[in-house]
Amino acid sequence: MIITDTHTHLYSEAFDDDRKEAVQKAIDLGVKRFFIPAIDSTFTESMLALEKDFPEYMFLMTGLHPTHVKEDFEKELMHVEEMLGKHTYYAIGEIGIDLYWEKKYLKEQQLAFRKQIQLAKKHKLPIVIHCRDAFDKVFEILEEEKGDDLRGIFHCFTGTFEQAQIAISYNMKLGIGGVVTFKNGKIDTFLNKIDLKHIVLETDSPYLAPTPYRGKRNESAYIINVLEKLADIHGVPNEEIALLTTENSKEVFGI
Repeated sequence: MIITDTHTHLYSEAFDDDRKEAVQKAIDLGVKRFFIPAIDSTFTESMLALEKDFPEYMFLMTGLHPTHVKEDFEKELMHVEEMLGKHTYYAIGEIGIDLYWEKKYLKEQQLAFRKQIQLAKKHKLPIVIHCRDAFDKVFEILEEEKGDDLRGIFHCFTGTFEQAQIAISYNMKLGIGGVVTFKNGKIDTFLNKIDLKHIVLETDSPYLAPTPYRGKRNESAYIINVLEKLADIHGVPNEEIALLTTENSKEVFGI
């Protein structure tokens, strides 16, 4: 059984004391594909070091996270473009709009999101979207950029059934993580209506640990709890969830 974690920040400082052990723990449980989203240029070296330590398992993204978009975002986007010319990346992410933590830079976030979508198209890469309190704003830009050359993942999807259908219409998979195990997560109430071909698994570690680890550091190993919950919702074996979601990830990332 091969499991794919499509979104894990294993280079985070939260793993500085036991990174190799945390990765090996996940590998031993069947997680053999780890997709690593970027935040900003300050994390580039630690991401490259992670890939060097586990070259068979780590697949890097590059991009500028919306909560790190400030006045100098153009400089950060230049770094993203520069790295695309130097190294192999499998997606532009995570990118998008976040109006939960910061509304001051909405205009800059919109510009950075649009420019990174266009960069992904130029390099024939998928995008991985971060969206918090901003579905309308994100959908507005996706509507303008939609096309056969647009594909990706709606990371940490926490919207409604209707918003899920809109996201899917833009050729996005839904990234399902720990929230599906929360009592108040709500997405578990309609995921049985979403065809599994539209779903990928993720942890977003070290954030959003699933029940029963909620409130603690998340790890890629805990994707097992997400997988089991999704299997329960859809009434299928764990192995089927692992197989289908891994195939879906291959469709998105091309590997």
